[in-house]
Amino acid sequence: MQSFRPRRHRRASGPVGPVGPRPSPSPASVPHLAARPAPVPPPRVLTAAEQAAQAAAVAASPFTSLGLVETLVRATLEEGYTTPTPVQTAVIPHVLAGRDVLACAQTGTGKTAAFVLPLLQRLAAAPRAEPGVKVLVLTPTRELAAQIDERVEAYGRHLGVRHCVIFGGVSQRPQETALRAGPEVLVATPGRLLDLIRQRVLRLDKVTHLVLDEADRMLDMGFVRDVRAVCAVIPTTRETLLFSATMPPEVAGLAKALLKNPAEVHVTPAATTATTVEQSVVFVAKEDKRALLERVLADTQVARAIVFMRTKHGANRLSDQLARAGIQAGAIHGNKSQNARQRALDAFKDGTSRVLVATDVASRGIDVDGISHVINYELPTTPESYVHRIGRTGRAGATGEAISFCDPEERGLLADIERIIRRRLTLNEALAVGLPVVASSASDPGRPALTGGAPRAPQNHRNGGHHRGVSRGASRGAR
Repeated sequence: MQSFRPRRHRRASGPVGPVGPRPSPSPASVPHLAARPAPVPPPRVLTAAEQAAQAAAVAASPFTSLGLVETLVRATLEEGYTTPTPVQTAVIPHVLAGRDVLACAQTGTGKTAAFVLPLLQRLAAAPRAEPGVKVLVLTPTRELAAQIDERVEAYGRHLGVRHCVIFGGVSQRPQETALRAGPEVLVATPGRLLDLIRQRVLRLDKVTHLVLDEADRMLDMGFVRDVRAVCAVIPTTRETLLFSATMPPEVAGLAKALLKNPAEVHVTPAATTATTVEQSVVFVAKEDKRALLERVLADTQVARAIVFMRTKHGANRLSDQLARAGIQAGAIHGNKSQNARQRALDAFKDGTSRVLVATDVASRGIDVDGISHVINYELPTTPESYVHRIGRTGRAGATGEAISFCDPEERGLLADIERIIRRRLTLNEALAVGLPVVASSASDPGRPALTGGAPRAPQNHRNGGHHRGVSRGASRGAR
């Protein structure tokens, strides 16, 4: 998707509420952002044999047994889907029945299709007499918003549903043009959405379905007030779907406030990791991490890797250091423009670079096939982020490997991670060969026992620690 140079816009002051029409400037042609109907392929006359084969494939598809109509099932077949994932099997019937849904499932389990497919069916079946946004999807990051919009287009290719995506970091003008075209499905990040509402560019009084995707990450990024502000200006008579990879108390509290008698779907227990991902830890001194990373990346089995850092500055520095070592690597974080982020992501997708250095905030929405390794160069300050990080590999049944580098100062963070995922990370002794000796055995007294109890409060941004400021700054970059 082409991107635009970021422009600064002052957020309008005043209350958020129902708004009236605004005089429109002369429209511009921006096809990739315009509220466009999903493209309908030109009709082709099928032979009798082809018609019979297509009808048989649709009838035999497990998606048909979930209650999806022929046009949507045909789209899933064209996308290469043969069997619904567990979250799709559990969620789709509830959405078709008109229920609110609270779903806890890991990333990479097919959550997007679980809500997009049935919502497209509900939208196509409803009268279209009144123009306006009917389905609103809120996501924490630009990349995830763009990914969901692409899926709306793919799944709705035979329905002609109008849709568009809006997020910060790019010019607002093309998005205003897209909104004037009358989208029925709107995918948005909370910050830019509120900007447009306060500027009287957008009204949401026709919304019938609200989706909160990656709710735990939205709260981590400090978007809870923005989410509540958006909910205050959409109709209370609506259906709400909330998806989250983890279910901390804050997410459960938000769900209780927004959902009405929801169907609860727990595909995997909260804060568990995929069994398809091999997880290990290497105990290493901080100053030796880069040499260890270069050793890992020299392995030909590392086909495509994401390296996680805690800070934007650290991501830039490490990317530059890898480049000087002859390892092509892009960096992606909240301070980079959307154009720069998209270039790095495109190079990672097409194989120009096989390494992507990322922060937690910017990594949401990275849906790239064939990620063989996730490397935690620095451990996350919130243990839930570990679950999200390693969810970038081992997706859709594929296998993957997650390697965590742990220096002595990060032992407490490791203990938090192991406590929340309820398992020990395997000690990767092979990678530790040749490194300066640090305490690294399973009996290491510096590695706390795996017992009950909550993770350490001072490290958790929700308790006012240092990470809170980091998250808020990052969330502004994601808008």
